[in-house]
Amino acid sequence: MAKITSHFKPYVPTLSKLPELTLRAVFLGIALGLIFGIGNAYLGLKVGTTVSASIPAAVLSMAFLRIFSKNVSILENNMVQTIASVGEGLAAGVIFTAPALFLMGEPPSMSSLVLLSILGGLLGILFMIPMRRYIIVEEHGKLPFPEGTACFEILKSGQSAGKKALIALSGIIAGSLYKLFTSALNLTKEVPSWIFKGPGKIELSFDCTPALLGVGYIIGPRIASYLLFGGVLGWGVIIPLIASMAQGGITVYPGTMPVSEMSPDMIWSNYVRYIGCGTVAVGGILSLVKIVPLIKKTFVHGFSELFSKNSNETKLARVDTDISLRWLIVGSLAIILFLWLYPGLPLNLLTVILLTVLGFFFVAVTSITVGVVGSTSNPVSGMTLVTLLITCLMFVGLGWTERFYLLAAITMSIVVNIAIALAATTSQDLKTGFLVGATPKWQQIGEMIGIIIPAVCISFVLFLLNKAYGFGSAQLPAPQGTLIALMAKGVIEGNIPLNFVMIGAVIGLLLALVELPILPIAIGLYLPLSLSTGVMIGAVVALFVKKWQKNDVCHERGILAASGLVAGDACTGVLLALLIVIGKLSAEGKALFGDGVSFALYLILAIGLGWLCLKPPHFLKDSKKL
Repeated sequence: MAKITSHFKPYVPTLSKLPELTLRAVFLGIALGLIFGIGNAYLGLKVGTTVSASIPAAVLSMAFLRIFSKNVSILENNMVQTIASVGEGLAAGVIFTAPALFLMGEPPSMSSLVLLSILGGLLGILFMIPMRRYIIVEEHGKLPFPEGTACFEILKSGQSAGKKALIALSGIIAGSLYKLFTSALNLTKEVPSWIFKGPGKIELSFDCTPALLGVGYIIGPRIASYLLFGGVLGWGVIIPLIASMAQGGITVYPGTMPVSEMSPDMIWSNYVRYIGCGTVAVGGILSLVKIVPLIKKTFVHGFSELFSKNSNETKLARVDTDISLRWLIVGSLAIILFLWLYPGLPLNLLTVILLTVLGFFFVAVTSITVGVVGSTSNPVSGMTLVTLLITCLMFVGLGWTERFYLLAAITMSIVVNIAIALAATTSQDLKTGFLVGATPKWQQIGEMIGIIIPAVCISFVLFLLNKAYGFGSAQLPAPQGTLIALMAKGVIEGNIPLNFVMIGAVIGLLLALVELPILPIAIGLYLPLSLSTGVMIGAVVALFVKKWQKNDVCHERGILAASGLVAGDACTGVLLALLIVIGKLSAEGKALFGDGVSFALYLILAIGLGWLCLKPPHFLKDSKKL
């Protein structure tokens, strides 16, 4: 196989050999991963979302490692953030699904949850390996990978002293201060919104977080426009249609109250999310069809290497070397067999087969999706809902409607969701490594090492929080887990809102017919409108900068500042989450200023980003190198 990275020159030259998977990188990565994992576990159970750990881990890595040593390579810093991001990905995988078993009154044992977390995470990393050469390398320049690219800019700015680091630092400070004003001091609303009265129930909202502003700048106006189109389709068309067509006190399942009494948020939660799941599924299937030839080429090369007598991994360049396909096949088979044969898990042969097929499928889909919109906006729970829906429908078709099979479907969804979440994290990390010039094999091994301790601690935290507050309570709503429990019961009992899922599938097919990109639009449809509008503002800033100044200097300056905004918001968000967990900060609080002032301050932040790109202070100017 030809070297497919020959046209791209990474930051660290291919022939260079710098320290990478060192003991200090492993220990620091595990420690940071544990912190981010616990913080994100609480945050996700509370508000249904998590914050990216890669960028704050990279920032903290550079700070901590240089305290103890001046001879720190960029590859070591990259390894720290790679290992640390595992905790965040694992937290998302566990908290979006495992609470469903608690809500069903059948919580898993502590050992079983730890086991599912570790094995699901390993499957996600292993399944991602065949995708890397296509998604990360051959699609370089087409898939933006916002967090992965932002993390690279942070690492690079840390390697070169001077103005690049100061530009990134200015973004970090601005993002941190804004997050403190919003979420800690409660001066402004994080999501200002306006509801327009009338039968249509149209709501306009903006998620005014620095991270979304930075992500919007990084992904650019084209992809952000597709996201916004999907959001407008859901919140400006579908929700008003549902509200206007269901007048007169009509209650439509899965809603439990008349549609006429529902807010736009409730209509979105009860109906539009199911439509979004159908559209995401169609988009994922068609996306996978497009990359089947590349996957086939990857496996053909891998199997020829596996059975060749002269097989030698050293034939590949350092930056092209993955974990050997031998270990991929052996490891995956061992995990699958263990899940089937382990007596403490309610998984039969069919469930394990579905887990393998659907897990591999959605690992491929999520690897593409995070390349489009990033990890934060990746609809992992939507893919898991589709997985659960397919499994439950097959069980019903076979007449398997006993409670055992309901628990088996949910247990399988836990493993698949963890695999999807870890694959998304791995994709971003491998993109950062590709840009930096890291060795993919060492990154993949580092992530496997980083799974074990966070799996134990996150599982313990899950049991602790359930005992203290109870999942489904006002303190810990566990929105995704609640939805998964309702969906599984609905399918098994024969009352799933399949009509809404099919509407979403039809929308996906119509988008394909008019040759629009389905996944970005489907993601915008599935997510709250506030995320798409918040991202779009950052994309508008990027468009303005590119139009105003034709050279790349200003835009590259913006990438650094936007990366800093993402880093500052993420670092501060993790810190605030930990303060909430230990009781030093309240998760509830009424903002001092209203919607108008909150949105105006967000616009000021956006204008400041554009001003920094075009008219930076004199001490940040560098006409030659940024």
